Amino acid sequence: MTTNIEHFRNLVSLSAADGKIEETERVALSKIAFERGIPLDRMNVMLTKANEYAYIIPQNMKDREKQLEDMIQFAAVDGEFAKAELDLITVVAEKLGFSKAELGQYLKQSK
Repeated sequence: MTTNIEHFRNLVSLSAADGKIEETERVALSKIAFERGIPLDRMNVMLTKANEYAYIIPQNMKDREKQLEDMIQFAAVDGEFAKAELDLITVVAEKLGFSKAELGQYLKQSK
């Protein structure tokens, strides 16, 4: 459960990267929270603190790949990549150990 919470918190951080959490992002977060067994009240607290979270790096490569893929999918949920979202994904990909070329491949696959 701890990994689910950390991963979800990273998605919440991404949702706030452009300065606002759109309704489509809230709906997507609600769906993800439900699928991962995260209570709605906990999700709402996390949303109110979205700008306060530090990014938590997953410990193994499989989780890192999943995290990056989820972040890319989530960033595109409102139909566009805001510059702040892409900047955050780029920083996160670097922290996760992915090269710019590898990130480019993940972004290309998401289209």
